[in-house]
Amino acid sequence: MTQLKDAMATTAREVERVMDFLLPKADDAEARVFQAMRYSSLGGGKRLRPFIVAQSAKMFAVDERCALRVGAAVEFLHCYSLIHDDLPAMDDSALRRGRPSCHKKFDEATAILAGDGLQALAFEVLAAEETSSDAFVRSELVAGLANAAGGEGMVGGQMIDLLAEDHELDIGAITRMQRMKTGAIFAFAATAGAIMGHASERHIHALHSFAQELGLAFQIADDLLDEVGDSNTTGKPVGQDGAAGKATFVSILGVERARSQARLLAEQAARTLDLFGERADLLKQVAAYVVDRTH
Repeated sequence: MTQLKDAMATTAREVERVMDFLLPKADDAEARVFQAMRYSSLGGGKRLRPFIVAQSAKMFAVDERCALRVGAAVEFLHCYSLIHDDLPAMDDSALRRGRPSCHKKFDEATAILAGDGLQALAFEVLAAEETSSDAFVRSELVAGLANAAGGEGMVGGQMIDLLAEDHELDIGAITRMQRMKTGAIFAFAATAGAIMGHASERHIHALHSFAQELGLAFQIADDLLDEVGDSNTTGKPVGQDGAAGKATFVSILGVERARSQARLLAEQAARTLDLFGERADLLKQVAAYVVDRTH
């Protein structure tokens, strides 16, 4: 696991540098929203999704600079979703990554605009020639992230999550919700490198399957942290799902069964990568990492 942590730390530093370069700076009237965008996306986070992009790209000999740009785009979109998730109309969370949420640091209106700005920037980066000289690849990346982030992906999953406060969901409905809300962005991250590297459909399908199982394992681990974690370690409030009356993997399965299910999903995710041999070793380690993490 030391190898994985070192590799993740290296990618986190590199993608942070790219994000810093890509994020707008200005002293004009709009400077406040740029400050909020930078506050909410720099200086924290595991950068797990960019790491998955980078490892996927490496398997298909994609230029590292291009992979880091795609990783930055995914992280911009992820950070936008966190800003909006924390708003009073959503999860009403005062903490993110151990410091005040964007709407607490600035204000609600600025937080909404900062999220909007980060989402737009993600697609601007993917559409730029610096990301890929192949127009078809750029088009596939834009379409792929839009699909993962929209009504049939993250946004749709978030809508179901909000409805879950007033409607009881069974395990099948929760699984579908989390495949949309969490798994779809993981799936884009895992397949982005393959798309850039003109990989075969077989390879793309294997990476997509890996990410779907990984996303569910990740979400169950998140549910466990919300149930039994500590806010000083997680960097965000805990116990919110239970307080809101939401059905989660943990509330339905119980702590021990949920933990076992997360490990089973992680093992299944790793097995989908067997066809890549040693090239996928770090991605396989990611599967174990997501269920053992403490934040």
